[in-house]
Amino acid sequence: MKKKVTGTQDECSKELMPIKDAMNVLSGKWKIQIIGSLMHHEGSLRFMDLLRLVEGIAAKMLSKELHDLEINLLVKRTVLNTKPVTVEYELTPHGRTLERTIKEIHLWGKSHRKKIIGK
Repeated sequence: MKKKVTGTQDECSKELMPIKDAMNVLSGKWKIQIIGSLMHHEGSLRFMDLLRLVEGIAAKMLSKELHDLEINLLVKRTVLNTKPVTVEYELTPHGRTLERTIKEIHLWGKSHRKKIIGK
């Protein structure tokens, strides 16, 4: 049975634009893992802590991804006046709005893993 297509292409494009925007901000292998790590550890985390928590990410990539998240107002970067310099990262209030979405992704991932490999 075929579904009837309703609405114009322009209406469809307008409906898909927010999804495209979200995917542009959150896409890639690392961003959601970084946000999840910051969510799981309330407060701020140092760069090296994040590097250890996000398994497999290189320091240069972590730096780039954190910069992208900062530009999109999801992460706040704080440079502490220590020797050597210490940099801490935390989710902004805007970044915290992703908590429900990240938790849903987590639940779906658990369910999917169980369905696919039975664990």
